[in-house]
Amino acid sequence: MKTIAVFCGASAGFKSIYREKATELGVYFADKQIAMVFGGGKIGMMGAIADAMLQKNGKVIGVIPHLLRHEEVEHNGVSKMHISENMSDRKVIISKMVDGYIAMAGGFGTLDEIFEALTLGQLGIEKKPVGILNTNGFFDPLLQQLDRMVEEGFLRKENRTMLLVEESIPKLINAMYAYKAPIVTKLVKTVGS
Repeated sequence: MKTIAVFCGASAGFKSIYREKATELGVYFADKQIAMVFGGGKIGMMGAIADAMLQKNGKVIGVIPHLLRHEEVEHNGVSKMHISENMSDRKVIISKMVDGYIAMAGGFGTLDEIFEALTLGQLGIEKKPVGILNTNGFFDPLLQQLDRMVEEGFLRKENRTMLLVEESIPKLINAMYAYKAPIVTKLVKTVGS
């Protein structure tokens, strides 16, 4: 994997472990010569991972919507910055540049981005690995919800397994390298739909 998108918070959260893990991921990427594409921010988790990579001469590519540039959150030190028209365009630009996706702790935007990547895989539009770095059990309730979706018949078990989850950075990256996309089956029309 040469280029990975990282979705994470513009906030650093209340516990230092999140920022520390972002820094650790940035150092890991730089050491392994993995380029990162991210939301282009200089604050929160985004800023921590970008700063860690840049201190080690890593390649950091930002994609920021035009409207956020004026909020003074744009990271000016990145290797390259793409300006998108809006949030939707940002996701399209990112998907064209990366070999896989990782989510770290974050909010609505992080969930939106990671679930769009999973949906593209579910539909067979992309065959890229999608991973969660589950620091401090942050995503545990979400993972329980995904299991409930399988149990209740709203998510296929093979699609649930598309989401790779690890607490360890090396284990997650190794799982992403080993990832094989599931064979896409035709969607079945259900009664009432």
